[in-house]
Amino acid sequence: MHGEVEISGAKNAAVAIIPATLMVNGVCTLENLPQISDVDMLLTILQHLGATVHYLDKSTVEIDCTNVHFQDAPFDLMRKIRASYYLIGAMLGRFGTAKTTMPGGCNFGVRPIDQHIKGITALGAAFVVENGFIYANATDGGLRGAKVYLDKVSVGATMNIMLAACQAKGRTVIENAAREPHIVDLANFLNSMGADVRGAGTDTIKINGVEALHGGTYTIIPDQIEAGTFMVAAAATGGEVLVKNVIPRHLEVISAKLRETGCVVEEYGDAVLVRGTRALNSTNIKTQPYPGFPTDMQPLMGVLLCLARGTGVITEGIYDNRFKYMDELRRMGAEVQVDGKTAIIEGVSELTGANVRACDLRAGAAVVVAGLCARGRTQVEDVHYIERGYEDFVGKLSSLGANIRRVADTEAEERHGSAAVLCD
Repeated sequence: MHGEVEISGAKNAAVAIIPATLMVNGVCTLENLPQISDVDMLLTILQHLGATVHYLDKSTVEIDCTNVHFQDAPFDLMRKIRASYYLIGAMLGRFGTAKTTMPGGCNFGVRPIDQHIKGITALGAAFVVENGFIYANATDGGLRGAKVYLDKVSVGATMNIMLAACQAKGRTVIENAAREPHIVDLANFLNSMGADVRGAGTDTIKINGVEALHGGTYTIIPDQIEAGTFMVAAAATGGEVLVKNVIPRHLEVISAKLRETGCVVEEYGDAVLVRGTRALNSTNIKTQPYPGFPTDMQPLMGVLLCLARGTGVITEGIYDNRFKYMDELRRMGAEVQVDGKTAIIEGVSELTGANVRACDLRAGAAVVVAGLCARGRTQVEDVHYIERGYEDFVGKLSSLGANIRRVADTEAEERHGSAAVLCD
């Protein structure tokens, strides 16, 4: 693949910032919002609660939550996305009460919310979890600032506690907080709307509660994982791609691993150039919380190691069950052994096309990249997972020279509103 590709706004930032607008009296204008299904579902949920949503262009939306009121949200949408749990903190901040489903999204292991509950309970909320629903209430005295130590680093819990604490009485301190770029982005959004959040990007975040949040305009950061996906796609196909609208500092660990495989990565002000090689070298990867190697990039690097010389080892340090996609790669000729949270990959000379499926969002993108490298045709089913987090994935790949198209699948359309893609 050759050419230039523009990266969209960060999914993981957008799906926390959209619920955060629920706490704002006034109009929030969000720029660089990705056009993905998770965003569409969250905006629909806000509209159901009484918000007014208006697109100014394809990536800019106005959200006015002045007239929202508490009621049961559309649970058929909420159970489909992991980010539904951010509505707990936002609803508590706005209404003093919350009701959501247990988190949905991709299935690569349990998604415990114990740290969310621990943190928000410390602020004075009472929780009940039953029949797949989460009920929370803080109407008796309201939320109050507190000191919260997270037993393990959790992006979701850090964000949820931040949301709940913004309008709590007094100061909240989150220790052992996650440090991902989208946590900093959420803090920057909240501060631009009148909140007082300090220390985001470090392991200690301090939030001083304020009376109210006001409207404003905010631009979401570029998507680190989408950028990494196109970087790996360029490397795997032996191409040369300029990945634009990125923050190179967020990509440093990905760039470092690509250089270890023999690829060239050049950094510019808001872009990175990746030049692949036909003689890839294996490397070892261990996923860790930021600034370590991101778990969401693990499946993409797994594809790259399938095509590299020698033996590569991936150790998954975040989730218990994120190697299901390896079964799909084996259908394409990959030589992989999985033992618990470790995968040992022997590089092969080529992959061959096959009928495979997207097991989850990032695994789906990975098997598409594998299909672009494989000899023959690959059909990827269940692409509704991919559309949860990639804006116009097929179109962007096509613009770089990929022979790929989205095809109708009547049964899949009925189940998920999505189809399949063919890679030649």
